[in-house]
Amino acid sequence: MSGNIELLNTTLAAAKAADRAALIAYLPAGFPTVDGGIEAVKAVVAGGADVVEVGLPHSDPVLDGPVIQTADDIALRGGVRIADVMRTVREAYEATGVPILVMTYWNPIDRYGVERFTAELAEAGGAGCILPDLPVQESALWREHADKHSLATVFVVAPSSQDARLATITAAGSGFVYAASLMGVTGTRASVGAQAQDLVGRTRATIDLPVCVGLGVSNAAQAAEVAGFADGVIVGSAFVKAMLDAPDEAAGLAAVRSLAGELAEGVRKR
Repeated sequence: MSGNIELLNTTLAAAKAADRAALIAYLPAGFPTVDGGIEAVKAVVAGGADVVEVGLPHSDPVLDGPVIQTADDIALRGGVRIADVMRTVREAYEATGVPILVMTYWNPIDRYGVERFTAELAEAGGAGCILPDLPVQESALWREHADKHSLATVFVVAPSSQDARLATITAAGSGFVYAASLMGVTGTRASVGAQAQDLVGRTRATIDLPVCVGLGVSNAAQAAEVAGFADGVIVGSAFVKAMLDAPDEAAGLAAVRSLAGELAEGVRKR
């Protein structure tokens, strides 16, 4: 079975044709439980998310701030495995029909086996992977298998990336480019900052792929601000915090659905 890179491409193109940015939601697999994580994905899509990133929990998440680290710890202590991540992708995709990507650090894929991981992700209906710590110059094996299985390879660029480096990174990617709005780890911020707009402009000068901005967006006003210059708005910590702060799972699901609705309204007000 082929992966769903084309669904990702058409979804982002449809948002652009509607003169708006796409809303991309991030949630870790296995949080608060495997079943609960699947229900959370359904909830954010019901609220208005266009694309979902499913996080593969990792014991040393270098890009992630304390909120997502807490959720990852809960998932890992619950015994989450790569098989559970694939199950989350499969059931979430079957239930929603939206593109589902996996966001993961490289080490778990390397240990699991690139061919096995890409084949299983494609079979589950996944659209691709976001790989924040895989250097482009070491990505040939991954990209070979991702291309074979019709999976997107999404690389992360940062405000510190020089223009020549940006061109190298974006030329190797597919699906979209993940632009980190600021230097540092994930988490909500009072302001997304001007660095993000500059980075989007510099990235667009190198490639025709959509450029989606993450790190720091947590409310409708920030989503509208970022949607004014980016093709997609990526929100993670705010959804995870809503789940963590809820008194029970049902309340958490209601909270993430409501937040997705507010953010979806925000991206339409660009």
